[in-house]
Amino acid sequence: MLKPNFKEAKKRTKDDIKVLRNEYVIPDDVKNIGKNKKYFIKTYGCQMNEHDSEMISAILEDMSYTKTSDYEDADLIILNTCAIRENAHNKTFGMLGRIKHMKQEKPGLMVGLAGCMSQEESVVEEIINKYKWMDFVFGTHNIHKLPEILQEHVRTKKLEVNVWSNEGNVIEGIPSKRDSKYKAWVNIMYGCDKFCTYCIVPYTRGKQRSRMPEDIIDEVKDLIKRGYQEVTLLGQNVNAYGKDFKNTDYKMENLLSDVAKTGIKRVRFVTSHPWDFTDNMIEVIAKYDNICNYIHLPVQSGSSRILKLMGRRYTKEDYLKLYNKIKAKVKNCSITTDIIVGFPGETKEDFKQTLDLVKKCKFDSAFTFIYSPREGTPAAKMVDETTLEEKEQRLHKLNELVNKYSKDANRKLVGKIIPVLLESVSEKDENMLAGYTDTMKLVNVKADKKYIGKIVNVKILDAKTWSLDGEINE
Repeated sequence: MLKPNFKEAKKRTKDDIKVLRNEYVIPDDVKNIGKNKKYFIKTYGCQMNEHDSEMISAILEDMSYTKTSDYEDADLIILNTCAIRENAHNKTFGMLGRIKHMKQEKPGLMVGLAGCMSQEESVVEEIINKYKWMDFVFGTHNIHKLPEILQEHVRTKKLEVNVWSNEGNVIEGIPSKRDSKYKAWVNIMYGCDKFCTYCIVPYTRGKQRSRMPEDIIDEVKDLIKRGYQEVTLLGQNVNAYGKDFKNTDYKMENLLSDVAKTGIKRVRFVTSHPWDFTDNMIEVIAKYDNICNYIHLPVQSGSSRILKLMGRRYTKEDYLKLYNKIKAKVKNCSITTDIIVGFPGETKEDFKQTLDLVKKCKFDSAFTFIYSPREGTPAAKMVDETTLEEKEQRLHKLNELVNKYSKDANRKLVGKIIPVLLESVSEKDENMLAGYTDTMKLVNVKADKKYIGKIVNVKILDAKTWSLDGEINE
């Protein structure tokens, strides 16, 4: 049994990061363990978790499992978890409660926990003490070891806990079962060394470490051959890409340029930290037409005092300077953000500063949250005297403002003809298709299904707060 250890997870040494290429192996005795069996994966959290689930899917299918969209029909269930907020934590344990009843009726059902919650000491202790009926737990560093973890559980018939708490390496050669045939996640780096005081990611994802440029470019070229229209370059802080390279000066702006040169129709990247967003990056984004003029730039707070307490290392003025520079140089750029309300010590004046920043930036949209303390982080020990009622009122006020500017931004597009990558049948209407503009606006389009997977010109007819309606304009 290998349990997580926050003290070990926090360590940052000067040891070289290794690129390991032959770590993914399926032992012979589990190659057909999933024959005539179905698997179900429930994913919580960020895009990185979504892509991790794509890798878990491919690994399970390499062991002969078949995917099902109904967890009640599954022989193996994996919950791929998020540790950012308490809400995701509660959802995970709620789901485990439902699965427990299934397990009693279906003893052969295997159940596992993966992702960031698996890297938390308290979570794993709770699993060991109160969820002994579960079968296995693994973390973010050893997804490629899933076949061996299942092999060990089958051998012992006991709860197999195998979670690595280390800085991490770069593991190449893990397969991926893509959820989409038209757009793909591409990891460019792992981990984070920022240690914002509220954030658990540096503990659950390990040291900041970049994939080699040639591995990323080769992956993008392969996706182009397979007909993909769009890639999103993924990392906890993509702007810091390449900072860990010791023998080469190759940064995010170099990678963006090289990916754009592959000819892929669309290039996106998430998530950016304002701290590492360079002028060179802005120049490259502005230069290449296939780099989408959309940037997610989390500010977290509009108060410089709160930003300092958060460990963000920029001021409100620094953020506004960067924001305005991007807007000035990247044509028609859409900028979205993340904002935390009710961080420990946030006063009414601090919150007013956040509203002031939103009024200045008029973000295209924002993900807004009430602060959620995470065990083991410095902010969890800070004095917090603001009531939940006050925090909820602030969140409501913030959302009203964000929604206003989101709808204003969408209204400006009515009557315009904009390229849209149509991805699927619309959830709103089965006779419509849904897709995104390069500025990441959701569009529902009156169109034939033959257009799915294509980038087409769409005339925008109507604007709502979170979406647009349009029709094909050929």
